[in-house]
Amino acid sequence: MRISRRRRHFTRKPQGPYYRMNQQIRAPELRVVDENGEHLGVISTQKALDIAKERGLDLVEISPKANPPAAKILEYGQFKYEKEKETKKQKAQQKTTEVKGVRLSPRIGRHDLDVRKEKAKNFLEKGDKVQVELILRGREKKFANLAKDVINSFVKELNEEMGVKTEQPITRQGAKLSTLISKKHDKN
Repeated sequence: MRISRRRRHFTRKPQGPYYRMNQQIRAPELRVVDENGEHLGVISTQKALDIAKERGLDLVEISPKANPPAAKILEYGQFKYEKEKETKKQKAQQKTTEVKGVRLSPRIGRHDLDVRKEKAKNFLEKGDKVQVELILRGREKKFANLAKDVINSFVKELNEEMGVKTEQPITRQGAKLSTLISKKHDKN
């Protein structure tokens, strides 16, 4: 048996926006803003670099696509830290909704139906969407209308208890029937 000794080569993803600084700036002229927010006007890149070096700070190209490009005199480490902090804050404020599944059967008992209903309520309370599935087996495939009735009664009971809306109507794919529901949001 042969063992592979190859190394895996991973490509690094860019860590977000890249800002050119100091000698990396290619534009001949820049619109410069100093560390206090005062506009220094449009000056040559070399003169802006000299001003930044004199103050012990970095020259960072903020808006490279502007005409002329905009740059700011600041401490690059602090600037990078602030940008990372902003992106983390934006990421924390985003709410991603997941699609959770609840599976029923055409001959489901009352207790099992109640358990599935409680599970679906928990998912909906957390802000997730719920996909209600029902898989038909064998001769059950002939009675798709009964399966639709089971799904409709399940959704109707959930609607009476907590108010749900149907995002996607009941669809049939082979032996599987499914619908997608989510919680109604009251606009008070």
